[in-house]
Amino acid sequence: MKILVINAGSSSLKYQLIDMETEKVLAKGLCERIGIDGSKLTHTPFGKDKTVIEQPMKDHSDAIKLVLEALTNAEYGVISSMDEISAVGHRVVHGGEFFSKSVVIDDNVKKAIDQCVPLAPLHNPANLIGIEACEKAMPGVPQTAVFDTAFHQTMPREAYMYALPYDLYEKDKIRKYGFHGTSHKYVANQAAEMLGKPLSELKLITFHLGNGSSVTAINKGKSVDTSMGFTPLAGVVMGTRSGMLDPAIIKFIADKENMTLEQIDTLLNKESGVYGISGLSSDFRDLAAAANDGNERAKLAIDMFIYSVRKFLGEYIVVLGGVDAVVFTAGIGENTADMRAAILNNTEFLGIEVDPAKNAEAIRGKQLDISAANSKVKTLVIPTNEELMIAKETAELIK
Repeated sequence: MKILVINAGSSSLKYQLIDMETEKVLAKGLCERIGIDGSKLTHTPFGKDKTVIEQPMKDHSDAIKLVLEALTNAEYGVISSMDEISAVGHRVVHGGEFFSKSVVIDDNVKKAIDQCVPLAPLHNPANLIGIEACEKAMPGVPQTAVFDTAFHQTMPREAYMYALPYDLYEKDKIRKYGFHGTSHKYVANQAAEMLGKPLSELKLITFHLGNGSSVTAINKGKSVDTSMGFTPLAGVVMGTRSGMLDPAIIKFIADKENMTLEQIDTLLNKESGVYGISGLSSDFRDLAAAANDGNERAKLAIDMFIYSVRKFLGEYIVVLGGVDAVVFTAGIGENTADMRAAILNNTEFLGIEVDPAKNAEAIRGKQLDISAANSKVKTLVIPTNEELMIAKETAELIK
């Protein structure tokens, strides 16, 4: 069985074709500048050099056609015909309260995704466009939707509700939704395999740390709390996002700086976080280099990020009533030993001890247990694979 995984953006489309028998990526690629001059497809077959195809793509339908042509191309393709594609799995950012699991797409599902557009105005419209483009190009092939928010639908009401007038929840569905759910679910399952225990017996805290970051408390395989909220802006300090702040700051900035709500939204989402503090970069590698050269604001930005993550560690241990393992994933979590060490510094009293040598020697792209020999709580590094999780969920649905 071969599953095509699609992640459609407003002017881009990422894809992977995965052989589910081996879980190997046969090919992956990116369509860029869809509907814009200079559009191109970068296609990389497994074990071969990437191919760049510069060709106009006026819409996502053109992009999907170009992807299918690349996958079946005699020279750089990986399948002989489209008939080899069993199903298409789509990443959909927001499923609201409609979806607590992945689903096969039909008209009712598309209507529900459309109803969630106000909750994710930048993402859900593009996700819908990708779905409809695939339906047009591949009639009769099953399509599934895998939602970033679905995994967190198991949170209890006291965790997901905000202390606002209740009718705002009833009318407008203002509540915590959480994001990165596909990633948190994937690494939780991998952690259970590494520990040799059923997921249903474990208490885990998973750290998805990258330019966008979130922390999730997982009890018996279910998300019981997560750091992101109504939008991905909430939670820890991030690359360009502020994370949690006093909501009264918004009115203060509007009055003091004579800014509109739209301008403040841009400020909080794209001009804040470690970028706003450092005034330098949202890339933690740049910040680390600058901090080593004595840049105090770069060091402050890193320290604020670490501090915000550590607070969620303590909070979620209390929420869970203890923890069996903490799991690091995503760009920073997987690849930055110094950051892992700083986040878990002085946590021995919680039963968390990291082996410095194992932590320093962690290999990019490899799963690793970096716990000290006598640590009561395991510390794991697990590369995330959202595309494989989407493919697995899709395969299960069409069976």
